[in-house]
Amino acid sequence: MIGIVDYGMGNLFSVSKALERLGAEYFISAQKSELLSADALILPGVGAFRDAMELLPVDTIKEFAASGKPLLGICLGMQLLFDESEENGPTKGLGLLPGKVRRFPGKTAECETYKVPHMGWNRLEFVKASPLLKNLEEDYVYFVHSYFVDAKDSDVLLAKATYHEEVSAVVSRNNIYGMQFHPEKSSKLGMALLNNFLQLADKKETVR
Repeated sequence: MIGIVDYGMGNLFSVSKALERLGAEYFISAQKSELLSADALILPGVGAFRDAMELLPVDTIKEFAASGKPLLGICLGMQLLFDESEENGPTKGLGLLPGKVRRFPGKTAECETYKVPHMGWNRLEFVKASPLLKNLEEDYVYFVHSYFVDAKDSDVLLAKATYHEEVSAVVSRNNIYGMQFHPEKSSKLGMALLNNFLQLADKKETVR
């Protein structure tokens, strides 16, 4: 049973429909007891980091993470897993993964400007083996974001993409997973990644 965290800022419909297509049982809830009972949690997110942290059931998320069961953050949900963000001034995150969320500068070192937010399809480049990437091939996924994770601890990086900056696209440590893009909107590869996460929930398999 997969729990989807409802804190008022998540893309709940698209994530739930993707789980339905994969045949997964799920529920959407803001209740601590229900969320802690899940075999795995998905933390979706659309919007601003500071607003999300004010609404998020922080203690519940941290307690679930400490249980060892798989936790997946998607888009803003992935960013919330990290130490802090510079969006709208420094704001502390959940601190489950090391690193800082920074804004795309919108200008290259050669002073060429580029569009922010980053919206579109970019190719994943796998960096490190993981059960989350098992039996998958590099392909394109769909991003919508103005901020990206600067993962100072490189051992969390599973896959990256490039949009003028190196973007930490898939991250993991132990039972904590994150995807900067929207897997539920990323065609074949996105659905395969979600399916691999479901397999982790079944097996309680983590990356050590």
